[in-house]
Amino acid sequence: MVELIDKLCIAMRANQASDLFLYEGGVPQIRLNGKLMDLGDSTLAPELLEQFWLECGASASTLDRDTAFCASDGGRFRVNLFRTLGRRGAVLREIKTTIPDLGTLRLPTELLTTWVSRPAGLLLVAGRTGSGKSTTIASCLQWLNEHTPRHVVTIEDPIEYLFQNQACLFSQREVGIDTDSFAEGMRRSLRQSPDVIFVGEIRDYASASTALQAAETGHLVVTTLHSANVAETIERFVQIFPATDREGAQRILSSQLVGVFCQQLVPTKEGGLIPVLEYLQNEGLSRKYIQDGRNPELSDIIARGDNATSRSFLTSLATEVQSGVIHQDVALQYCENPHELSRVLRGISSGSTVKS
Repeated sequence: MVELIDKLCIAMRANQASDLFLYEGGVPQIRLNGKLMDLGDSTLAPELLEQFWLECGASASTLDRDTAFCASDGGRFRVNLFRTLGRRGAVLREIKTTIPDLGTLRLPTELLTTWVSRPAGLLLVAGRTGSGKSTTIASCLQWLNEHTPRHVVTIEDPIEYLFQNQACLFSQREVGIDTDSFAEGMRRSLRQSPDVIFVGEIRDYASASTALQAAETGHLVVTTLHSANVAETIERFVQIFPATDREGAQRILSSQLVGVFCQQLVPTKEGGLIPVLEYLQNEGLSRKYIQDGRNPELSDIIARGDNATSRSFLTSLATEVQSGVIHQDVALQYCENPHELSRVLRGISSGSTVKS
């Protein structure tokens, strides 16, 4: 019976969709370039979803579970099982096995390779779910794998990209299988002589404090946060700590932070998706602002910068509009300050340009 879901997974991959949605009594749907569309016209029987849950290691009474599924063609999927109005549902996202070359992703390669080559510190990659954070980090680690001898320990839930040892030695650990939690995996990794530690996500105080400790003791820690921009990322990280510890966390973060790299995927005129970016290398004035808790003012540094080490989402969106890659109305939808973007775009149409 699970053969039908196997076929749906294969069809999802063939359509290059990012997600597959399954509901009891509903028609399967996929998310393609950010839009939902039906995959076929047949509804899914309750028995099919129950069998799929059992196949994924859940019991018939399970309410929620994060797990994985492997299709017959070798495709691997991250799976979230849940219930809605008492009925079973599942969302599947493909785990890509081919790591894209960093130079093909429309990212600032020189900046990212400089950051990931640092001997120690904390590198934060931020964005909402589905913004490509995992792909960006995997491509950075693969670049490191091709160029610099390092012991890289990853703690993931689940493991998304499988690395083949080249210059680097990889120890990939999955939460729930190889370690109990992100925090526990990080604590244990410090005894494994790592050079680089990749933590899939910072979720709690234990993870955040261990990440700072690891950075402070000579390791490069790379991790992700679900946040919209640079200032919000710093604020969210600091707010993980209890009020009594925040001043100390700000002090350590100000000295150990390498940089913050934020991204979102925006639809293009051609129907695809491209990353639009905001980033800031931590140096000089930004260190003082972080230590003093003046995180909202980091946006002012970025707005004044627009150089190899800092760029705002607004400038990135304006550049893509100017280059003819995305429509202006799409850029306005994805901009936190559409009025300011409109003003910038009016300036462009009057003859000025935005640095690309």
